Amino acid sequence: MAIPVTTGRVLTVAADRPGAYPTIGAALLEAPDGSTVAIAGGTYAETLELNGRSITLQAEAGATVVLDGDGADWPTLRAVDGDLTLRRLEVRAGDNLAVSVDRTVLTVEQCTVSSRTRPAVSVHASSTFSVDRCTVKGAETGIVVEGASGRIIDTVVTEITGDGIVVALGSDPLIRGCTIGVCGGRGVYVYQYSRPEVTDTQISSTGAEGVAVAHGSTPTIRRVTVHDTRGAAFTFAPGCGGTVEGCRTDNTGQPAISIAAGATVEVIERAAARPAETGGPLDELLGTLDEMVGLPGVKAEVHALVDEIQVNEWRRTAGLTVGGVSHHLIFAGAPGTGKTTVARLYGKLLKALGVLPHGGFTEVSRRDLVGQYIGHTAEKTAQVFEKSLGGVLFIDEAYTLSRSAGNGGDFGQEAIDALVKLMEDHRDEIAIIVAGYTTEMNDFLDANPGLASRFSKTIEFENYSAEELLLITDRMVTSGDYLLDPAAGPPLTAYFDRIAHGINFGNAREARRLVEAIRKAQSQRLRQLGRMPTTEELRHLTAADVITAAT
Repeated sequence: MAIPVTTGRVLTVAADRPGAYPTIGAALLEAPDGSTVAIAGGTYAETLELNGRSITLQAEAGATVVLDGDGADWPTLRAVDGDLTLRRLEVRAGDNLAVSVDRTVLTVEQCTVSSRTRPAVSVHASSTFSVDRCTVKGAETGIVVEGASGRIIDTVVTEITGDGIVVALGSDPLIRGCTIGVCGGRGVYVYQYSRPEVTDTQISSTGAEGVAVAHGSTPTIRRVTVHDTRGAAFTFAPGCGGTVEGCRTDNTGQPAISIAAGATVEVIERAAARPAETGGPLDELLGTLDEMVGLPGVKAEVHALVDEIQVNEWRRTAGLTVGGVSHHLIFAGAPGTGKTTVARLYGKLLKALGVLPHGGFTEVSRRDLVGQYIGHTAEKTAQVFEKSLGGVLFIDEAYTLSRSAGNGGDFGQEAIDALVKLMEDHRDEIAIIVAGYTTEMNDFLDANPGLASRFSKTIEFENYSAEELLLITDRMVTSGDYLLDPAAGPPLTAYFDRIAHGINFGNAREARRLVEAIRKAQSQRLRQLGRMPTTEELRHLTAADVITAAT
């Protein structure tokens, strides 16, 4: 019998750990494509070149990992024609590039990247890339983007001898939420017909312009603040275009906005608020929520969350101060009350609002997070967490992780502690929903001092009434292409009234089990006809079927 091949391997690098790889290079020699190399804390004097590889390099949870290529005559990290992800690493170079990629899908998250006499990060001819929550410092040029599409998000570029960010060769990246300062040259230099979007970014303390645009480029610049620059805040050379909207300048070279003859630039003093979304995915998703049976309190809470997020976005677009909003939630209540369904919808709502990039949904329980030995749990938890980034991570019966639950000693507690740290490191990249019985979830919050502050809102899911369960049953029957006899209503209501106060009452799960039992009773009845049933008989569920199933 063939043995199945497992993909997506995790290889551990730790020089002093038996069974682990001693160096990153040694791990890469044996790592299949799609692998993650988890690196223990320490400084690794290595340079790495990857050709046609798909690899993730990341620090173990809580570890400080330095990849030091100082003294080498080539880049510290070089990738061509592949897919490279770097997480929580410090990458250093001396007189060469720190990270250099060609035709490679690059993701750099929470890394510190530095060089002395060359660019820290160079991206060339890549279909997509992402530099997210990084610090780029101490280089000749911070980040160079040539002929590539992607994004630079929430990143600090500082202590650069030349230009902070260079966008060239027709590139169109999104630069958002960045802080660019202490640069000997320009904060952002856009040239060679490039079309970046620069939004919600601070530029300061530059030796030349804040943003300089040349060679036919047409950037969109919104809500960018430029201050304390030796040159003008924004300059546009002849033949350039673009938009400058809702930007602020202070203590810059004059004029603050310099537009050469032959340049066509639209300057809008204030950024326009985004119009309300009507008739689109957001309204459709809220309509789906409202069509669910019962749950009036849950619907009101979700609507309120959506309203707050939408208004905050309008305020941000208008250049106003916006308070922080946590997207992590506690769903408290008995099983079968719609918690999983609402969690899936919540992820889609956050995607429609632009809060999460893809709104995916990952459902896990204790066994998916807790390992068999010390250290294994943190690794499993980190893998599940990173897989869920950009969407919703739903942890059912989360209270079983706490020490007070008495299931597995401190391994469950290790998962909670790891989650708290990961939630802080990836604050705006994921929505975590923990679910369980109300009382037990209160105990769960006591398991770590940081939990209560990260899960600031609890939504209570009440039990369904007998009437609501009757409606749920009717919908299940209809979706299965059956017809329920109106005379079946009273025995159904009586059944739900009878079981509603039992300690193991499963709410909508009871309705699902009952529908299966009704179908079974119908099958037994039709088999006794002694003939082929008609189409109407095949669809018809009688009161007698219900009584048989409910007995």
